[in-house]
Order: sequence, then structure tokens, then C-alpha cells
Amino acid sequence: MRTAEGSAALPGMTADDRLAALVDALAGEPGVAPPQPGRRRFGSTALTVDGSVFAMAVGGALVLKLPRERVAALVAAGAGSPFANGSGRPMREWVALGSDDALDLALAREALAFVGGR
Repeated sequence: MRTAEGSAALPGMTADDRLAALVDALAGEPGVAPPQPGRRRFGSTALTVDGSVFAMAVGGALVLKLPRERVAALVAAGAGSPFANGSGRPMREWVALGSDDALDLALAREALAFVGGR
């Protein structure tokens, strides 16, 4: 079952399940597009707004793009960890929420607003 209502992930939800829940919850937002499997580029398995990635499932974590100050605050509070690119360099505007973290639709909406410039 997919859910993005409330603030807690269902026990056993994978990052892919959590991303699917966000796809369902944010599908009606202007400019939002679901993952495009089969496309061979960064973000092919990500949620986008106007063509730019704002949420994705990577390595068992739900990853969101937020302002660097917000990412730093979430990491400092223990709500997530820095997301690193393929070479291991942390990306300042990306936060990885582990599988045990709550699925927070409000954070996903923040990422949508940040990337979408709304």
C-alpha cells in the first residue's frame, strides 16, 4: 500500500515505495512528472518538476533536493545524512533520508517548491 498521508512511513516501506507514494501524492502539482524508466540519464528514476529532479530513490534512501541550509539543519538534527555523488563527494543541496526515517510529505513539498522556484 502506498501512502504519503501523515508523517510516518509504513513498516517495511523501501525507498522505492516511498518515492512511489510521493508520485501518487504530488501527481497533480503543476509541472510534476513521475520517473521515466527507460531513459538513460541522471534522474531517470526520479520525480521531477519542469524537468528538474527534486526527489529520487538511491541506494535504499529517499533523496530530496533542498536549500543547503535546510540540508545542514536536517543532518544536524539527525533527520538525514548528506547525499554523495558517485565519486563520494557530498552534494550540499541533497539530503538522504534513511529507510527508518519518517516519510515527510512536507519535506517533499519543500523540495518541490525549491526546485520549481515557487
